[in-house]
Amino acid sequence: MIDRWTRSALVAIGLLVATAPGVARDDLQDDLDAAPVSISLQVTTDPSTIECRKLETVNPASLISLPLRRTFNDDFDEHPLSKGRWVPHYAGGAAWPDARYWGGDGSDFKRKTSANGEQQIYVDPRYAGRATTPLGLDPFRVKNGVLSIVASRTPPDMKPVLFNNEYVSGILTTQGTFAQKHGYFEIRAKIPVGHAVWPAFWMLADDGGWPPEVDVLEGRGERPGDMVMTTHWRIPSTQKIQSCGFDFAVGEASTTFHNYGVLWEEDRLVYFIDRRPVSDIKVPIGFDDPMYMIVNLAIGSKFFPGVSPVNAETPPIVAFEIDRISAYQIDMEQAQR
Repeated sequence: MIDRWTRSALVAIGLLVATAPGVARDDLQDDLDAAPVSISLQVTTDPSTIECRKLETVNPASLISLPLRRTFNDDFDEHPLSKGRWVPHYAGGAAWPDARYWGGDGSDFKRKTSANGEQQIYVDPRYAGRATTPLGLDPFRVKNGVLSIVASRTPPDMKPVLFNNEYVSGILTTQGTFAQKHGYFEIRAKIPVGHAVWPAFWMLADDGGWPPEVDVLEGRGERPGDMVMTTHWRIPSTQKIQSCGFDFAVGEASTTFHNYGVLWEEDRLVYFIDRRPVSDIKVPIGFDDPMYMIVNLAIGSKFFPGVSPVNAETPPIVAFEIDRISAYQIDMEQAQR
């Protein structure tokens, strides 16, 4: 099937990605921030019976300094797939055939969440779609220590082989390469904006179950400067999904790098913006297994406020710029001194 495409369609994807607005420039280098080997966070110590709250004001007397040591870090000085630290699709069970990922009519199965109304498909250089050989599409660009996940409109001639998705984009996960129970997980990034634009940094249980889910950062592309941090869990007695999260205004979030993180302690989850606590919640039931990290740029949604289906206003190309992603574990030795 790939032989029927015009060369111009393939070139179109390359040109769109190569000229993506927002991809790191030389003058952005001063904005970058290395991840220290160890950090200390100011964390809340109120009784953990508090279910879910926005920390609009924090009593300094309720804060303590919690030492942490780094366990994972990627500064994106090279292509994210070069060392096998990241997987460019949702990882699945060991019994799932490679056809789910690399070719055949089922190969979009773990390359989008259709139930959300997403209109992109996550690609990488090995991905074949309905073709018999890899398409060589690469949504990941690295320049000056910044990773850009680039989403671009699918040229019409390429839609049949890409399951008629409106956009191609990228996702990276650490399932099977890194997972951790408890600790601090952080992304330093700019949040892209635009109609139907939906960037995210989040975590799922390494055992493959859902929920729990921790959404460290979700951008509402149609509301510049508005982002949300959310916890999802299941009530065992009813099997209903419960969620609690809050929106935060970060006015220059699309033009300036900021740190967005979550601290997972035994009794609570604390969300941070620029390492300042902004909300917390008592750890719900079901947060028993290590969690792995996911970063992606989706396009289109049915249900997520601030992200609508694709239309003529959706930018033809958009980039999610990421300086680094890091994880830390609580340094119990230092904490007990």
